[in-house]
Amino acid sequence: MATLMQKIKDIEDEMARTQKNKATAHHLGLLKAKLAKLRRDLLEPPSKGGGGAGEGFDVTKSGDARVGLVGFPSVGKSTLLNKLTGTFSEVASYEFTTLTCIPGVIVYRGAKIQLLDLPGIIEGAKDGKGRGRQVISTARTCNCILIVLDAIKPITHKRLIEKELEGFGIRLNKEPPNLTFRKKDKGGINFTSTVTNTHLDLETVKAICSEYRIHNADITLRFDATADDLIDVIEGSRIYMPCIYVVNKIDQITLEELEILDKLPHYCPVSAHLEWNLDGLLEKIWEYLNLTRIYTKPKGMNPDYEDPVILSSKTRTVEDFCERIHKDFIKQFKYALVWGSSAKHKPQRVGKEHLLEDEDVVQIIKKV
Repeated sequence: MATLMQKIKDIEDEMARTQKNKATAHHLGLLKAKLAKLRRDLLEPPSKGGGGAGEGFDVTKSGDARVGLVGFPSVGKSTLLNKLTGTFSEVASYEFTTLTCIPGVIVYRGAKIQLLDLPGIIEGAKDGKGRGRQVISTARTCNCILIVLDAIKPITHKRLIEKELEGFGIRLNKEPPNLTFRKKDKGGINFTSTVTNTHLDLETVKAICSEYRIHNADITLRFDATADDLIDVIEGSRIYMPCIYVVNKIDQITLEELEILDKLPHYCPVSAHLEWNLDGLLEKIWEYLNLTRIYTKPKGMNPDYEDPVILSSKTRTVEDFCERIHKDFIKQFKYALVWGSSAKHKPQRVGKEHLLEDEDVVQIIKKV
């Protein structure tokens, strides 16, 4: 581990020393690729006996979505968890294997959202310090991250936590890079771009690919990509997730400072202790999770508005809806009747490819 850590530190030092210009772009690209490979080895050691990969806390996934609270120690994560889950849900006592990651459940708009209070991150978590690796490995399984910051020192904490999460392959509030990477058997590196490139050229691309021992590939860029974007696509293990910066303890700052914080993107100022703006935070969590509620309607009965089926916005076809109810349900599927904003007329008879919208009512007709 020490040698890996030393190699990572040497590369980071060399990158800090190197001036950024066109002449050094090729060299920096190579260093970034080496760094990404070393970080991956740190998280998932090559399997020659010994310990396993960077493992998270063993918390059973429950509910429709999972939200992780990440932050430095004593910024008010536990208070926030207690206030949110105590105020907006049935208090439930869970039995779980570790006492270091505390789950709670919020019931909001019919969806059960699991909140995980992860232990405080210390600087250097991505390099295995403290319980950082377990914290961030568990954070990778979440649908949304809440970075809890102290209102008195928010910006320094924010940058440090972002750096730790980035080091673990979590990309916050970003979309996957719009570039195509395809390996092939022969023909060398073929690099094409539909836009003007300011960061990447053929030499840099070849250097990064050779570091991964890739000598034949087609790479197509559809936006002005950086070396980091290309490395992310080659690595393939990156997770892109929404993130909300929750600035806690706003009762300790002035109104002017609060107004500045309020203008920043992805921010939500709260005071967990005094319960200020907790409903605003829940509203924002709901918006970032982007969930779709679908109500069921048994034949000849009224729709069940109490217990919706919750789908992700990425998987919300009628087939996904059937899968969510039961795996074998789709085998008996004949057609569905849909009421709501996705239907052209009420009700509309649809097949399993139909895309559902939030708060649609669905009745499934089975084969006889």
